[in-house]
Amino acid sequence: MQPSASSSAPSPAPGTAPHFDERLTAPRSWWVIAGLLGLSGGLVMFPLGTVPMLGGLIVAAVLAGAAVSSYGSARIRVVAGSLVAGDARIPVSALGTAEVLDAEEARAWRMHKADPRAFMLMRSYVPRAVRVDVTDASDPTPYVYLSSREPEALVAALDAVRADAQG
Repeated sequence: MQPSASSSAPSPAPGTAPHFDERLTAPRSWWVIAGLLGLSGGLVMFPLGTVPMLGGLIVAAVLAGAAVSSYGSARIRVVAGSLVAGDARIPVSALGTAEVLDAEEARAWRMHKADPRAFMLMRSYVPRAVRVDVTDASDPTPYVYLSSREPEALVAALDAVRADAQG
């Protein structure tokens, strides 16, 4: 009998396993639009023959797919005592209270309540969000705004890391 994959895989060191990991992938409708853009690239090249049509289809589909994939690759993680959101890495010790925002409140913080100094990782297709105060006196960023499909789990992960650090 062969060992299962889970038993043979090395377990992560304590403190390095992510408490929370979410990828803000683009919705399926965006992939459909990318496919339609590829089709339109082929139709534009159709009068020039079959080979240019296939070239136009492939090039347009690849470019549109790369754009959707790039935009939808944003990731939010709570790992090793830090909040990692996109390119930003913030120690949890520099963060204050985290607040779950429903769709209406998230829209308000994206619009009229927004502070231009805030770090915002937002995606319009994700209606809910988390707002976390930044308590580091040397950081001019007042808060972090993160779109999330699971804001309660993100807040719970931040609270768990904070509790582990204190106790």
